[in-house]
Amino acid sequence: MKKEWRVRTELLIGSDNIQKLEDAHVFIAGLGGVGGYAAEQLCRAGIGELTLLDSDVVESSNRNRQIIALISTEGMKKTEVVAERLMRINSELKLHLVSKFLNEGNVSDILVNDYDFIVDAIDTLTPKVTLLAEGVKAGIKIVSSMGSGGRMDPGRIEVCDIADSHHCRFASMVRKYLHRLNINTGIQVVFSPEKVSENSIQVTDGRGNKRSVVGTISYMPAMFGCHCAAEVIREIVGRKT
Repeated sequence: MKKEWRVRTELLIGSDNIQKLEDAHVFIAGLGGVGGYAAEQLCRAGIGELTLLDSDVVESSNRNRQIIALISTEGMKKTEVVAERLMRINSELKLHLVSKFLNEGNVSDILVNDYDFIVDAIDTLTPKVTLLAEGVKAGIKIVSSMGSGGRMDPGRIEVCDIADSHHCRFASMVRKYLHRLNINTGIQVVFSPEKVSENSIQVTDGRGNKRSVVGTISYMPAMFGCHCAAEVIREIVGRKT
């Protein structure tokens, strides 16, 4: 029986690919500006099972760029806010929530499930590299978002293997740490080589595992998140060029 809300998706990709999406299980790490949009696009495309990880709550400073950030959701767990929103899109979606900070001690347990894809939208270096390394070790396909902050030109966004990423300071740091683990390739990344002005970077006191805050415009994290979702969907349905 056809599900009316997916009619236009089926018209584009066909019923067999609809089933492939419904059978897929995607793990999304980080539900901020990038991850929140990625989660919604995957849900609307018909991905049947999602595991969502984020340890944070919605803050007022999130409202300029995060799809779940509203005055009414401030102080609420991001995993729970995203979950409620997604279930209102697809009530049959299988959801698993992990409201904890990812680290070396729990990453192997978190990745115990047989995921078809990992969407990495973590914006702090150590947990990001930890997830990427463990994902590669487990043989799971990965698309990872690099830095969207400090940029304003969506036309500069690129998607490639991490070995080919360039002119992105965050990507350079990720590559450096992965090289120490003998990982040089095999991870798709979304990045932009657009130059970031030093004036858009503010050094912090290190709270929340962040040494700096980068100015961000509303649409860039969303664009990065959509690119991440597109990589997952096109890979699953065999539409990658």
